[in-house]
Amino acid sequence: MEKRRILLIGTGGTIASEMGDSGLEPELTSRQLLRYVPDISGICKVDCVQLFSLDSTNIRPEHWLRIAKTIQECYGKYDGFVVSHGTDTMAYTAAGLSYLIQNSMKPIVLTGAQKPIGYDTTDSKQNLRDAFTVASSDMFGVMLVFNGKIIIGTRARKTHSKSFEAFSSINYPIVGMVQDGRIIQYIRPERSAPVRFYEALDPKVALLKLVPGIDCKVSEYLLEQSSALIIESFGVGGLPVYETGSFYEPIKRGLAAGKTVVLTTQVENEGSDLSVYHVGNSIKQNLPILEAYDMITEAVVAKLMWILSITTERAKVAELFYTPVACDILYAFS
Repeated sequence: MEKRRILLIGTGGTIASEMGDSGLEPELTSRQLLRYVPDISGICKVDCVQLFSLDSTNIRPEHWLRIAKTIQECYGKYDGFVVSHGTDTMAYTAAGLSYLIQNSMKPIVLTGAQKPIGYDTTDSKQNLRDAFTVASSDMFGVMLVFNGKIIIGTRARKTHSKSFEAFSSINYPIVGMVQDGRIIQYIRPERSAPVRFYEALDPKVALLKLVPGIDCKVSEYLLEQSSALIIESFGVGGLPVYETGSFYEPIKRGLAAGKTVVLTTQVENEGSDLSVYHVGNSIKQNLPILEAYDMITEAVVAKLMWILSITTERAKVAELFYTPVACDILYAFS
């Protein structure tokens, strides 16, 4: 059987870093990475493109667009794609690509490493092998492959800052594992409509994590500066009411100005349910806010950027927000 053709897209990150005077910096190209793992040639045929060499801390939505555009331009030439990426914002990029490239019947795999590929002890080589194994398979859609786990792009989160076990799948099972070069697939998503590429994002999406005693005026400032505000609340969700004021009025003014507000939870697992407590239900019943439910924050951020580049009409925003894309939302209580 003829080997599949895979495009490796290099973006930088720890996997491609070397030690400089002030710490690790991305230096190696995608082609140089492959020289460390020559046995990948036994898995597939690989071509390389280097889009940029950045610490992923510096990757922004405009870079997601460049990656998506590269995949769109090359979609007909390759059987799959591997994106080597820094781990710190890889989950955001995976979510972003999940909205920019929908219904892909080809695998689009993000991977990286906690240690540079030139180190004696590194996870880089195995992660690359695993990523190319998945990219050469019959799996499809945007996925993050790391430490043997195969995670849907809208469900990945970095949960360990140093360990090789860096990523977890939040509120959704991992879809498979790679073990000894073999894929064990647990979940097989349904094939759907033809692939669709999108070419715009609205990056003006702000995120506010509540802390006890936070000044409610922070939300007003963020709404003035942004198209949408995501509020990570406590527990199942709600907004505090203080003797000195509440979030109700600044959010009401922001909504009246055409802004979008989403309430979610800073608790990692099981999602939000604003109907449980008065502090959440009173807001939900009286203001046209959106609730994230089991969507993870990384997906909410990217989905809003995608939606708001299409429409700012409130009903349409809500319709698109609650329409599942790549298994990003499984349940809603309303």
